[in-house]
Amino acid sequence: MDRPLENKRILSFVGDIYEDLELWYPKLRMIEAGAQVVVAGPEAGVTYAGKNGYPCQSDTSYHDVTAAEFDGLLVPGGFMPDKLRREAKVLELVREFDAAGKLIAAICHGGWIPISAGVYKGVRVTGSPGIKDDLVNAGAEWEDAACVVDGHHVSSRKPDDLPEFCRGMLAVLVDGGS
Repeated sequence: MDRPLENKRILSFVGDIYEDLELWYPKLRMIEAGAQVVVAGPEAGVTYAGKNGYPCQSDTSYHDVTAAEFDGLLVPGGFMPDKLRREAKVLELVREFDAAGKLIAAICHGGWIPISAGVYKGVRVTGSPGIKDDLVNAGAEWEDAACVVDGHHVSSRKPDDLPEFCRGMLAVLVDGGS
């Protein structure tokens, strides 16, 4: 079995009302490819309810990790990003991933977190049409596409884009993206 992400570690944010598919699909796909995925929420060991009711227990708190421990970051959508983007530690982590040129993969409303971290200026991205204006106002270059890869940034619009989103994540983690 091909495991191109063997020895890679990915951090994923979780919080109440995360978009179920946008966390679980990439998490399982990255595990299948050999990565270890660590889910970080406001508190360690807490079960958070997804937007559609699917639970996810955090492995750790985002207060207890650094970007240096990981090769990439997954930012699912849902209503969760609107709350987490107000957390200084979350924004600090995103800035650390960006400064190190490590994967930042945001889907749907997940783009709110990199927007608030100030890392999208001049970056080609997509996201939920509902946050298009926010992306543009943050200085991002908007594209209406299933997946946009710009350096270490990967973005997608919605759950239907998850296959392309995961291929983009893999491309950055394996080959450094485009």
